[in-house]
Amino acid sequence: MTRLLVGLGSVLAILAGLFVLSRWELSQTEARYPPIGEQMQLVGFRLHYVEAGTGPAIVLIHGSSTNLRDFTSSIFDPLKQRCRVVVFDRPGHGYSTYPGKFWMDPADQAAAIRDALKQLEIERAVWVGHSWAGAVVMAGLLEFPDDVVGGVLLSGAAYHWQGGVAWPNHLVDTPAIGRLFVNALLMPFGRLLMDGKIAAAFEPNEPPPNYRQRTGIDLVLRPVQFTRNGRDVRLLSDFLERQSKRYPSIDQPLLMIHGRDDDIVPAWNHADRLVDLLPQAMLSELPGTGHAPHHVHTDEVARQIAEFACSA
Repeated sequence: MTRLLVGLGSVLAILAGLFVLSRWELSQTEARYPPIGEQMQLVGFRLHYVEAGTGPAIVLIHGSSTNLRDFTSSIFDPLKQRCRVVVFDRPGHGYSTYPGKFWMDPADQAAAIRDALKQLEIERAVWVGHSWAGAVVMAGLLEFPDDVVGGVLLSGAAYHWQGGVAWPNHLVDTPAIGRLFVNALLMPFGRLLMDGKIAAAFEPNEPPPNYRQRTGIDLVLRPVQFTRNGRDVRLLSDFLERQSKRYPSIDQPLLMIHGRDDDIVPAWNHADRLVDLLPQAMLSELPGTGHAPHHVHTDEVARQIAEFACSA
């Protein structure tokens, strides 16, 4: 019994130390990557955004695990030379807050972005979504055809897939264990594993220099954001299975910019299917490119988006 109590006490002491370490690393992460934009109040939550430029309006919507810095460190600057560009932290990510509900699906997030654009007096815009946010762009095209005049899927997800998702996305909502994981283990161990995760996401390309620091991707290791992100990833496929049945009604122009070597959101299951379905859909394939074409081919991707926005 004594050994059991000593062992239990040791485990609790280690967990307590990890919890304190996590709180400290969380505060250090937010100090390194503070908000860089403005806050907009919507009903029940706020959106953090950055805006610049004049001309045709373009909305940039980031994917899972990231935040608006993913775009401000890549295509935002070249795009603002020709267009009015707005980039948001999606609800629950970066420095945007979240309403009091379990999950905002892509249609809910599209509605939030549309409401935010109304406040900015932007009536018509081209929406650009990377990865997970491809679903938000498709929802915007369906729900708000008068506001979303065209869509760009940047390695964007549009259809459901076979198989599951990584185990941490399930663990976040596991009673008791999930709270222990995100509050005591996630930050210290996630920081150690982050470089490997980034390298895997870029394959077969190399991440650009200082990608981790420029994008502030460590912000995803905060407990609340990681939990929201886990639900986003876990629940997306079922949502897309329902939403994709409505795609034949879309008549706005659609551009897909997709790396042919993207194994995370493979073109054959997303971009290729949209090209076959929608006569106005266009596919720009980038050979030898993985899941982050806006970082690997920044100027070329910005050029294609700007030209598409001008024509749309």
